[in-house]
Amino acid sequence: MKGQDLLAGAARAATYNMALQLCIRMMTFILNGVVLRYISKELLGVVNVRLTLLYTTTLFIATESFDQACLSKIENKDWRQVVNQMWLTFPMSIVVCFIFGSIWMYGLESPDPESIPYYGVGVLCFCLNTIITTLARPHFIIGQCHLFNRLRVVSVALSELLKCVVAAFLVIYFPQWGLINFCIAQLVCAISYSAIYYAVFYMMIKNKDLEETFVFQSVRDFFPRILPDKPFIDQRLASLTGSFFKQSIFKQILTEGEKYVMTVFGVLNFGDQGLYDIIDNTGVVFRELDDSLQYFFYPALLRGLPLQSQPPDSIELVTSVLQHLLKTVTLIGCIILVFGQPYAYLALDLYGGSLLSSGAGPLLLRWYCLYVLLLAVNGITECFYFSIMSKEEIDSYNHKMLLFSVILLGSSLFLTQIFGSVGFVLANSINIGCRILQSVWFIHNFYKDSSYQPLKGFLPSFSVLGALALAYCTTAFSEYYLCCDGGNLYKLLHIAIGGVCLLCVLVTIVISERELVQFVTTRLWGRKIGKTN
Repeated sequence: MKGQDLLAGAARAATYNMALQLCIRMMTFILNGVVLRYISKELLGVVNVRLTLLYTTTLFIATESFDQACLSKIENKDWRQVVNQMWLTFPMSIVVCFIFGSIWMYGLESPDPESIPYYGVGVLCFCLNTIITTLARPHFIIGQCHLFNRLRVVSVALSELLKCVVAAFLVIYFPQWGLINFCIAQLVCAISYSAIYYAVFYMMIKNKDLEETFVFQSVRDFFPRILPDKPFIDQRLASLTGSFFKQSIFKQILTEGEKYVMTVFGVLNFGDQGLYDIIDNTGVVFRELDDSLQYFFYPALLRGLPLQSQPPDSIELVTSVLQHLLKTVTLIGCIILVFGQPYAYLALDLYGGSLLSSGAGPLLLRWYCLYVLLLAVNGITECFYFSIMSKEEIDSYNHKMLLFSVILLGSSLFLTQIFGSVGFVLANSINIGCRILQSVWFIHNFYKDSSYQPLKGFLPSFSVLGALALAYCTTAFSEYYLCCDGGNLYKLLHIAIGGVCLLCVLVTIVISERELVQFVTTRLWGRKIGKTN
């Protein structure tokens, strides 16, 4: 695929994924707001932290290393071997679910059966959810490699929407079922997700709605087979999978470390875990950023080669995208950080009333705004770092990830004893900061003998910084005098002041960051790079 076509497809994939994650978070946000009226925070904590952690852990370990290996750019890749390797995720998911399901069932403290019954059924259903999802994993990878962007958006959005609708319906009309309601919703989500992938590819092949260059021309091509002229799987991909598997273990700990501490050590009760999860959902869009960008960086760069040995067109393209993405997420993160401080209390009060706005909720959300900024930057820098590393560098980096994991778990246990749930945010911020420094150091060394300076993307213009500082002072003053002790009219005035300040900041960005605006509107999305998918 040509560089400009790759950029167009990757831009759509990244944008679609960001929009998709935003829609999913909005659906989850609305669902939580609805079910909070009908269930306890304790049940929400069991579902959204304990059981969801089981699902994300088993799915990540069973599939992540296979995904990254099969998405990597290697010479003479045989798609039949890729399909064979991706189907190994199915037996892998069964093994992983058996191990972690047993730990969740017998190794962890179970919730009170009087207040939260059917916990064992919940563990079984969430494991089954993982196994069903892996049945569509080969189709998912094929779709991502061939930039079927809308397919991913439709499959995930529809399945998540079905889950939210089913969960809300059951919770409202059958509240006595408790945990069973969420189990049914999860299974509906997994079945519909896999069914969409199978149905779409089946109809595309039967209707001949595929280009002749597409390597899959029959339904049979999507399933494993013995190859008469080649090994069952590509040994190069198998070796990469082994390296990525070790990395995926540490990456999962680093991504969900605070939830493992909650689950294993019980430093927060289930009610506080539910509150933390509500706030944690605000940053998931940026946590998934590296998943979007890997579909651009991985095929565009050759692993293990220095800058001088990379294709000139690709490296110029990748560097430009890296610099402007860093500038974009830095600006977005700064806006969230600035406006999150004076509006944290009001946002939680409007959403969940005193149940959320009292106690540590507003302070937790204010600190989380800083974490979101670090999370967005790390998603880009670390994705670039992973895309260029050789197998040997991946193995070496796994030792560093072990150190990062120890830092995260240790700081989480220590800081939560002092700051409560805020300690998780502080520990995550320390961990993410260390990973950003590691990635930035690598990027600096990678480009040090060239004229490229992608790390300049970290630096907003002085006019934008000034606008952000003025907006913070104005909104903080507004919160102090209008929001805390005022009535609804004063709160509306506070919101209006924030809207005006945000508009001023956005206008300043458009005027001061013309190069960024031009890149997004012309080079990234302009007609010169081809039609949209």
